[in-house]
This record gives sequence, structure tokens and C-alpha cells, in this order.
Amino acid sequence: MKYSEAKQGRTFVIRLEDGDIIHEVIENFARKKNISRASLIILGGIDKDSILISGPKNGHAKKIVPMEMILDNVHEITGTGTIFPNESGSPILHMHIACGRKDSVIAGCIRKGVKTWLVIEIILTELLESTANRKLDPKSGFELLAP
Repeated sequence: MKYSEAKQGRTFVIRLEDGDIIHEVIENFARKKNISRASLIILGGIDKDSILISGPKNGHAKKIVPMEMILDNVHEITGTGTIFPNESGSPILHMHIACGRKDSVIAGCIRKGVKTWLVIEIILTELLESTANRKLDPKSGFELLAP
């Protein structure tokens, strides 16, 4: 386990609107407001054709191959995420959501493009006095959190 401490900074109440791509809008907002580190909670609706990353095909393979799921209809969502800068200093959102429709629920990462349906609400809490960032892990190819 690796860890570091941070203090809470500003809190933002954000409403995304119909058609907004979650990770694009939030990362642009973070750059505009000079937010490099944050925690987020999210709820609302996402549109059909949104793409979720739902896990690797084989968790023990040497090369990690993500699985993509394209949603065939509107879903209700709830989720949580973090923002930390990558090695070039850009704020990167890492967020997972659970998506429900009728009696079916799926979950995954939003990185490939999840589109707002009507409205999404987000509470973003800035993290201060932290040096945590995302560093490229050569083994996995992912930008992993380095607290």
C-alpha cells in the first residue's frame, strides 16, 4: 500500500447537460479552474452509444486488452472518481460508474466516451497540499496513481 495526505479545497456543484462527454467536460473544467487533484461523485443519466471499459479480457495475461461495452439505450448512473495530473501536468479523470436500466446493471470506466442524457450532477471536491500524480507504468501501459 502507498498513500499520502491531502486537504480539502474548493467544492464545486456541477451540472452537465445533454450531449456533454463526461471526461472531456470535467478535464476542461479542471484546467479552467486550475484544479490538478480532486475527488468526485456523480449521478444522472447517460445516453445510448456511450462506451464503457468493463475490464480486461484476461486479467492474468501479459498484455492487458480492455473490453468495451457500447450501451444500447439510456441508463441511470451513479459513480465516483478522482482527478490527478499525469506526468505532463494535465488533469486526468479516472471515474467508474454503475449503470442501470430496468433490472440490469453494468459497471465500468468512462474513459472511452460516456455521453450525458438530459442531466448529470457532479460534486467535485478539490484536494490540496498533495503531490500525488499519475505515472506511466511500463508493465501495464496505464497511468497509475503514485501517491
